Amino acid sequence: MSAPYRLSLAQKSMFLAVLSAIFLAAMDQTVVATALPTIAEDLHGLAHLPWVITAYLLSSTVSLPIYGKLGDLMGRKVVLTFAVAFFLVGSILSGLAWSLESLVLFRALQGLGGGGILVTAIASIADFLPLEQRGKYQGLVGAAFGLATLIGPFLGGFVVQPFGWRWIFYINIPFGIFCLIIVQWAFPKTQRKRFPFDIVGAGSLFFGLSALVLLMEFGAHDSWIWVLLALISASVWGIFFWSPHHPEPILPLVFFRHKTFSASVIVSFFVGAAMLGSISFLPTYYQTVRAFTPTESGLEMLFLLVGMLLTSVFSGRWISKHQKFRMVPILGTLLTALALWLLSHIAVQTPLWQIDGALILLGVGLGSTMQVMVLSAQWALPHRHLGVATATVSLFRSLGGTLGVAGFGAVFSHFLGVTPAASDHLAATHIVHALRWDFGIAAALTLAAFVAAWNLDDLPTLMARRRGSESSLPPA
Repeated sequence: MSAPYRLSLAQKSMFLAVLSAIFLAAMDQTVVATALPTIAEDLHGLAHLPWVITAYLLSSTVSLPIYGKLGDLMGRKVVLTFAVAFFLVGSILSGLAWSLESLVLFRALQGLGGGGILVTAIASIADFLPLEQRGKYQGLVGAAFGLATLIGPFLGGFVVQPFGWRWIFYINIPFGIFCLIIVQWAFPKTQRKRFPFDIVGAGSLFFGLSALVLLMEFGAHDSWIWVLLALISASVWGIFFWSPHHPEPILPLVFFRHKTFSASVIVSFFVGAAMLGSISFLPTYYQTVRAFTPTESGLEMLFLLVGMLLTSVFSGRWISKHQKFRMVPILGTLLTALALWLLSHIAVQTPLWQIDGALILLGVGLGSTMQVMVLSAQWALPHRHLGVATATVSLFRSLGGTLGVAGFGAVFSHFLGVTPAASDHLAATHIVHALRWDFGIAAALTLAAFVAAWNLDDLPTLMARRRGSESSLPPA
C-alpha cells in the first residue's frame, strides 16, 4: 500500500495563494447584496440599482476566456497578479464612487479582475499538483468558494451598519494585498514567451458575449436590440471563421470534438441554468408567501450551501482515492434533478423540513457536479491548454446561470400574471404556481445534463490518452 500523498512546503504555499485569491473574488459576488438599500438611499439611484451587481457579473463572465488563454501563454503568476491588482483598483474606486453611474462603471472594472482571479487560480492548481491528486484539492477549492459566498452577506451586514457601504469595498484592500504577497512569494517565476495573441477572436468573444448577456437582461423590447444583434453576428464570424485560422485561437473549436470536454461544457451549462434560474426566485417565496424576513430567508438558503460544502470536499477526496470520477457527476445530476422535482411540488404551507431537505439534497447534487466538471475538462485536454479548459467550463456555467435567470424570470412573470393587490392569498397562490413551473423546467434541464454526463470518459481512460500523446489533442 503506497504512502498517502503529502504537499511540500512550496505546494502548500501555492495552495494557500489559490485559496486566498478565490476567497477574495467569491466573497465580493455576494457581499454587495446586503448594502444595496443603503447605496440606493445614499446615491439616489434606485432605478438602476441592480446594475451594481449585474455590471460585476457581466464583466467577470466575458473576460474568462481571455484570462484562460493568457494564463496558458504567459504563465499563471503574471496573469493572477494582474487580475488581483485590477480587482484592488476597482475596489478602491468603487469605494470612492460619487454617483450610481460611477459605481456601476467601477464595479465593471472590479469584475474584470474578479473573473481573472477565479479562472487563473483554479487553473493554477493543476500546475503544481499531479493529475491523480487534483480531485481532493479541487474539492477544497469548491468548499472555499461556497464558504466565501456564505460569509459575504453576513460580512456585508456587519460592515455596512457601523461603517457605511463604502467599507464593503475597502475591506478588500487588506485581503487583496495579502493575496498579492502570497502569490509573489509562493508562485515560481515563469519565463515570458513571445506569442501571437488572437485579438480578433478575443474581441469577438468579449463583445459578443456582452451583447448576448445584455440582450437577455433587457429582452426584445430594448431600443438597442439591433445593435446587440449586430454585435452577436459579428462575433460569430470572428469566432467561427477568423479565429480557427489563428496559430493560437482564443477558443479552439477542435476541442469540442473531444466528447469528455464537450460533455463537461454541456453539463456545466445546464446545471448552471437550472440552479441559478430556479433558486433565484425561492427567496420571493419565503418573504412573500411565508412572510419571512430577508435574514430568515437567507438562513433557509444555508441548507443548500451546507450540502454543497460537505459534498465538494467528500467527492474530491473520493475521486483522488479511487482515481475515478465518472459516476460522481452522473449521480450528482440525478440527485439535482430529483431535488428540483421535489421542489416543483411546493405549496403555500409546505412544511419547512420538506423544503430544507430538498435544498440539502440539491446541494449534495450540485457539490457532486460543478467542481468535477472543471476537473474532467482539464483531464481531457493537454496540459498546455489548461487555462482554456478551465475558462470554457466556467464560462458556460456562468452563461447558463445568466440565461437561466433571464429565461426563468420570464416564465415566472408569465405564470405569475397580474396579481390582485387586494388578496394576499391569491398573490401567494400565483407565486407558488409560477415557482412550480420554474422548478419543473429546471428538473427537465438537469435531466439533460444527466444524459450528457454519461458521455464522460473515466480518469484511467483519459490518463492513458494523455500518456499516449500530451502534445496533441486526444482523439474524440
